[in-house]
Amino acid sequence: MRIVIAPDKFKGSLAAPEVCSHLEKGLQRGAGGNLEVLRIPVADGGEGTLDAAVGSGFTRRSAVVAGPTGEPVTADFAVRGNEAVIEMAAASGLALLPAGALVGGRPGPAAARTASSLGTGQLIRAALDSGCNRIILGVGGSANTDGGAGLLQGLGARFLDPEGNELPAGGAALARLDRIDFSGFEPRLKDTRFVLASDVDNPLLGAQGAAAIFGPQKGAAQQDVELLDAALARFVEVLAREIGSEGPNNRARKAAEAPGAGAAGGIGYAAIAVLAATRRPGIDVVLEFTDLEQRLAGADLVITGEGSLDEQSLLGKTPIGVARAAAAQGVPVIAVCGRTTLDPGQAAKAGFEDVYALTELESNVNRCITEAAQLLEQLGTQISGRLAANTLARTATTKEDLHV
Repeated sequence: MRIVIAPDKFKGSLAAPEVCSHLEKGLQRGAGGNLEVLRIPVADGGEGTLDAAVGSGFTRRSAVVAGPTGEPVTADFAVRGNEAVIEMAAASGLALLPAGALVGGRPGPAAARTASSLGTGQLIRAALDSGCNRIILGVGGSANTDGGAGLLQGLGARFLDPEGNELPAGGAALARLDRIDFSGFEPRLKDTRFVLASDVDNPLLGAQGAAAIFGPQKGAAQQDVELLDAALARFVEVLAREIGSEGPNNRARKAAEAPGAGAAGGIGYAAIAVLAATRRPGIDVVLEFTDLEQRLAGADLVITGEGSLDEQSLLGKTPIGVARAAAAQGVPVIAVCGRTTLDPGQAAKAGFEDVYALTELESNVNRCITEAAQLLEQLGTQISGRLAANTLARTATTKEDLHV
């Protein structure tokens, strides 16, 4: 039997390659080592996208860049030929905030106002240095709300106040933005195509914008949200003067309203307005560069999953994308997860023949997180046992039908 394992990460517990590894151990244990297993870690464009790229033949590279509050961090990206995959969380993610930026273990207001996407721009430059001219930018888990200003600074733009001084990092400083100097902007960008891998469809500004919807997750209090939204609006006005035509069709103004402009603290805005990025659903981008559809050929079963399989998953998260790809090939799909809130009808409608949750083995959710590796192996063994039982049942039924 040939099984393809194509899960996302179990957030807070295991990365997708680890999910693949432990699940395969259990499957092989239950089948006496007689299974052909293909591991394809996947993601939905956010954290885990880099692992998916490396698992699909990209080469992992690294560069020292500025973290979200300016401290140097070593960030990985992935290269295959002239194509690069950049996971912005590796350079500008919430998880990279230093202890001094946290209040009670969570991001504080100061970090919300000053965190920058500078390191992501520097990672793009590293990809250009590696000979890449097609860059997939996977966004999610960002610490910044700077509209992608830091990203542009990392590519050579200078953000200046009325006195001609460079602004400090972060979204709040954009309130004093007077002009943007693009004279030193990276010239190789003219020949580079960008794909923004994101499921977020929020605009940049307003009640559904980057500051209002995502700012509180990054430590912003209500007054910070208002300050950041006004600062981002100032960014739009100044950028509109620098690029494009006058009037409502100015590309900087139009980009602020584009679906996805509010992604990753507004990085989507800079990517769309300045880098002419094309926004695509993250799972579609990942399934494309992993060649999942082609690699399903000859498979008897696909196993996908993520940490929490719930109603949010149905909106296009990784397991649903994998299930769609498998259905197109006529391959049955089962899901594994830490926990699920889907009823059998919802699971079947989503394309899953069965769903296995760690909470079926361990009711304590905290233990499901800390002991996910062992529990996944147990689930794998359980799945192998049921597959073997089903095979025997089908064989017996066939013999009866044939009167053997």
